[in-house]
Amino acid sequence: MIDNTRTAISYFIADLHLTENRPDISACFLRFLKNDAIEAEKLYILGDLFEAWVGDDDDSPYLKTIADALTALSKSGTKIYYIHGNRDFLLGQRFAKQANMQLLPEIDTIDLYGQHVVIMHGDTLCTRDIDYQVFRKKSRSWWWQAAVKSLPLFIRKKMAADYRKKSTAATAMKSQEIMDVTESEVIDCLEKYNSQLLIHGHTHRPAVHKVSANGANAERIVLGDWYEQGAWLKVTPDSIELLNQPLT
Repeated sequence: MIDNTRTAISYFIADLHLTENRPDISACFLRFLKNDAIEAEKLYILGDLFEAWVGDDDDSPYLKTIADALTALSKSGTKIYYIHGNRDFLLGQRFAKQANMQLLPEIDTIDLYGQHVVIMHGDTLCTRDIDYQVFRKKSRSWWWQAAVKSLPLFIRKKMAADYRKKSTAATAMKSQEIMDVTESEVIDCLEKYNSQLLIHGHTHRPAVHKVSANGANAERIVLGDWYEQGAWLKVTPDSIELLNQPLT
């Protein structure tokens, strides 16, 4: 039965990079759904829930476990919203339906207890990472995605594994400045959507940054990754908190 009397709480998470070979992260996520998100009215997943996504036709037992847990949360009364990240941009309506979550545009605005807020994964803000932005543009094209999806599942899995290795090696060679957001892009985004608050993930640097946009003070909140601990943003009508929890 759906609980229509949910507490005025919204959670935001990103960059869990769930994978079967990190059972500690998976277990922490399932506990979060059962013990924390269960009390909320909304859960926003801002990309990279999974380490990689090669297609909705991957019906592995592990992915079914994650989908079933999200479905249970949704059926209990928590609405779940999803924005694609740079690792799971191929996630489609088939899995979204299986997990009972709603897919949102790559940049969206929400009314968060009376505040007009911009939410996104955050990779589009990192404009100094030129190599990644070139790949991003190509990989979001319909022809590239159609070509990849036409390949057998086992080949797509191998391609994803190879890409992760190359990405890890390339990241190790890049400076922290290149991989972080471009401040002017943040301000442009806030002003384009006439907002004083931006929430995103991707950079794995949880913090609350003070900026100026639209002629007034504004904030950029960065969500943490889950490699070393569980991490989420808890928002109520009266408070905003970046929280974390040990994986085990």
